[in-house]
Amino acid sequence: MAADRILDVAADLFLTHGVAPVNMNQIAAAAGCSRATLYRYFASRSDLYMAFVDRETRTLSKEIADQVAEIPDLHEQVTEAILAAVDGVRSDPVLRTWFLPESAALTGAIGTSSELVNRIAVAFVHGEEHDPGAESNLQGRFMVRIILSLLMTPGADAAEERELVRRFVTPSVLGSN
Repeated sequence: MAADRILDVAADLFLTHGVAPVNMNQIAAAAGCSRATLYRYFASRSDLYMAFVDRETRTLSKEIADQVAEIPDLHEQVTEAILAAVDGVRSDPVLRTWFLPESAALTGAIGTSSELVNRIAVAFVHGEEHDPGAESNLQGRFMVRIILSLLMTPGADAAEERELVRRFVTPSVLGSN
């Protein structure tokens, strides 16, 4: 599909130049298409960014769901899902570029405004079939903000991050669940 090819080209550019400096002219040129064609698929750079984030979120969330599916304890499952999300981003060279200082504000804005990202966070707490209400939407948004925070301001080491998530974040996310 052309849109996916454009997003793949954008990923290569993000890896080479960082996210914020890449513009639509560069993406069109690298994709070998006109700007008109590019804008047919993505009305703006913001739309392209959101499509990229949504695509990568879908991929990463499937991997995380597979990793935590067999964990019977909800507290442990949410803890592991949060840590897997952080690790998944950190281990992907393209996704890491979204958390460089020059892209952090952009990433935070996109991450907290993506309905898909929030729905996936809610699904990790309540299950896929849950129809999120106001409270679970807040839980999802909180979880996303914590993940973004850990990515933008890492802990001293993995053990510290695990302990912070286990003791403070997961109980806050789960609330009275």
